[in-house]
Amino acid sequence: MTLNGWLQILLFCAVVLALVKPLGCFLTRVMAGERTFLSPLVGPVERALYRAAGVKPEMEQHWTGYAAAMLIFNLLGLALVYGMQRMQDVLPLNPQGFAAVSPEVAFNTAISFVTNTNWQSYAGETTMSHLTQMAGLTVQNFLSAATGIALAVAFIRGFALRSARGIGNFWADIVRITLYVLLPLCLILALVFVWQGVPQTLNGSATATTLEGASQTIALGPVASQEAIKMLGTNGGGFLNANSAHPFENPTPLTNFIQMVAIFALGAALTNVFGRMVGDQRQGWAILAAMGVIFVAGVAIAYGAEAAGNPMLTALGLDPAGGNMEGKEVRFGIVNSALFAVVTTAASCGAVNAMHDSYTAIGGMIPLINMELGEVVIGGVGAGLYGMLLFVILAVFIAGLMVGRTPEYLGKKIEPREVKMTMLAILVLPLSMLLFTAVAVVLDDGLAGRLNMGPHGFSEILYAFTSATANNGSAFAGLTATSPFYTVALGVAMFAGRFLMIVPMLAVAGSLAAKKAVPVSAGMLPTHSGLFVGLLVGTVLIVGGLTFLPALALGPVVEHLAMLTGQLF
Repeated sequence: MTLNGWLQILLFCAVVLALVKPLGCFLTRVMAGERTFLSPLVGPVERALYRAAGVKPEMEQHWTGYAAAMLIFNLLGLALVYGMQRMQDVLPLNPQGFAAVSPEVAFNTAISFVTNTNWQSYAGETTMSHLTQMAGLTVQNFLSAATGIALAVAFIRGFALRSARGIGNFWADIVRITLYVLLPLCLILALVFVWQGVPQTLNGSATATTLEGASQTIALGPVASQEAIKMLGTNGGGFLNANSAHPFENPTPLTNFIQMVAIFALGAALTNVFGRMVGDQRQGWAILAAMGVIFVAGVAIAYGAEAAGNPMLTALGLDPAGGNMEGKEVRFGIVNSALFAVVTTAASCGAVNAMHDSYTAIGGMIPLINMELGEVVIGGVGAGLYGMLLFVILAVFIAGLMVGRTPEYLGKKIEPREVKMTMLAILVLPLSMLLFTAVAVVLDDGLAGRLNMGPHGFSEILYAFTSATANNGSAFAGLTATSPFYTVALGVAMFAGRFLMIVPMLAVAGSLAAKKAVPVSAGMLPTHSGLFVGLLVGTVLIVGGLTFLPALALGPVVEHLAMLTGQLF
């Protein structure tokens, strides 16, 4: 590790922190329906959409109505994306003449983009037409991100409201997020990417003659627009198969830095939204501090592991000063590859600028742990915050058990119903991750997809189902997951990881919103102090550690020990 590397990491953290308050303030005003500087331009469009849909934005929905609206909206999106893929050979804007997508891949892709996962069991530049990319996948990038933010705000209302029957209006929430936040930011970001050399065209592929005189086909398309929402919405699905390692998606060190900041920007700002909506910004900063502690620790371990390189290669005469550069782009180097890997898995983005399958055992374990913790470190837009708030409820419950009193958080008593729903939401993720992995490692169809034998092959399978369930979408890249077994199983895991967690979370929000505030007393645990930050970090790590330590021991831990002793599998 170098001083220059750490300065780049600190610069990234400083820029993200600088964006928290202004973005948090703007998001809070948007979600409250207040006037912003965009209102003169966007307001008429917003009101026209409400009139066309028959929506009354001021009408609050009970948590069951909010959940039903969200599920119906997303199921319709799933059907639309599936249908577009199956019919793309007869639809316009298909200059390459791509055939219809097979049913199992269309199923996997539809669920993937609706759930904000963006796992890709296909090569974008050779499978999806421009129309499918724009009207199907990119649209869902916006709507799945808007859904996540809407759900986070609905959960926040559960803590902020007093004796309320509703937690907001899903239709109003998703319209405001899309029109006032995602579209304007993505327009600006797409123009920046075009300035840096990212293509934005409706033309088909270009043909070039190489220096050797051969002919090469270069895929083009509306890349910049998808790249913008891919990052801001923590979607991660690349227009091109190599994702952000491809020079058309991520051409320069500046675009690489901007992409990392974009991944964290809205997720970090939502912690400030939380503080503002509950009337105490210190609460938001405490949650962000807990996220930051886990993030910095992960970056330090991953960066250190990749910078140290592989001792087995060093023994063969490779200069260790270069670190582990296998699978990484020279233009990004060790620090920006390791940082990108931790950022994209701390959030549920899944974009990659290096192949995680080529990371060292410990360097690859950190992205895996980030996802196994539920991606509560910043997380996907919205999903990270409501995931961390579920751990907050668990932390104050544990604190209440320690002192022998009913736990409270922000004036709301945390009672058995909330704890049961919280545990149900938290346990959905490990159940899906570990169950699907266990099935895959005993079936021939599951074992057929791995590239490597031994613990690394196990890690490839574990990573795939962890990524799918956590709605991340990145992969170790050594696993061939295009078989019917993997496309269907991963699709089911994505669906479970998104929606089976959301429903109990909204039940908690509805229960909390209906409660009256409890007067502050000396016995209440201060939830904005360093002590609480430590308790929250410990709760996240202990729950994750106890749940996933056996699986990690079978994969990256064994692989690391074998590497140190010079053994190969």
